Amino acid sequence: MKNTLKLGALALGVTMSAPLAASADELNLICSAGQEWCDVMVGAFEEQTGIDVAMVRKSTGETLAQIRAEASNPKTDAWWGGTGDPHLIAASEGLLQASGVDISDLQPWAVNMSTLSGGHTVGIYSGALGIAYNAEILAEKGIEPPSCWRDLANPIYAGEIQVANPNSSGTAYTELATIVQIFGEEEGFALLKEIGANVNSYTKSGSAPSKAAARGETGISIGFMHDMVKLKTRGFPLEIVAPCEGTGYEVGAVSIIAGARNLDAAKAWVEFALQPATQELAATVESFQVPSNVHTSIPPESPDLATINLIDYDFATYGSTDTRARLLARWDAEVK
Repeated sequence: MKNTLKLGALALGVTMSAPLAASADELNLICSAGQEWCDVMVGAFEEQTGIDVAMVRKSTGETLAQIRAEASNPKTDAWWGGTGDPHLIAASEGLLQASGVDISDLQPWAVNMSTLSGGHTVGIYSGALGIAYNAEILAEKGIEPPSCWRDLANPIYAGEIQVANPNSSGTAYTELATIVQIFGEEEGFALLKEIGANVNSYTKSGSAPSKAAARGETGISIGFMHDMVKLKTRGFPLEIVAPCEGTGYEVGAVSIIAGARNLDAAKAWVEFALQPATQELAATVESFQVPSNVHTSIPPESPDLATINLIDYDFATYGSTDTRARLLARWDAEVK
């Protein structure tokens, strides 16, 4: 993973693509990235293609539940953004269809998503999981900042930690799967339960805890580092930690829903999402994920993933329906 991520640092710049053609004139889209990024993507796509987009923003867990419920009568054409595990689960359940787009210019970790899903989803960005803390809050309370996952179980952090609920949040599911992979399932759940004793709130959205930490509403958050960097660059007193034991990462994905009513428009969206010029829109709204196209410029603010101790995250196992359902049921019973 580190070697493939280093390829991103050698990106050659922006490769502009010709305008896309599509026969459809509308697209029903679910976006699981940040609202600002969703909005700028939709605006650029409508301008480039002339296709009208009806977009809603939902977390990945909510989206997976919706497309499952609508499987016999899909109302969504495409799903863009959010952690890749739920996209892989949707593919395994026959809820997605192949886009047939060219993926030859994508990073190996993005191509891997396509390989694992039989071509039914593809990677669009990557980002590492981390811990953020409000330096002012912890200093005022005389609390030593955390450096490791195990630190978060320390009673000194009682009431200071905020993290999302893995049933609704792909970010939080990545945290759950990461801790299980690092420590083993039994020890991992024991640690999650100990950390849970210090949690003041389980949010629906994965980015919400770091926003709360930035505002001083909680001392510590768990989430993706690129979301933390966005807040830090805006002047909030956040410090960002890569846990000492190692950490997991996400590969955000884009997919076409099986039975999409506006298939041509959905295919045009996937092609658009993989263009370098499109991926560079992320930095204009301070979204600092590592882009998947090798020709896309990487924002200097983006966390340098090649310097982070990333685990060999097992997307095949933890992106399976059975594993996810079992881990979430156990989390509900033992942690929440």
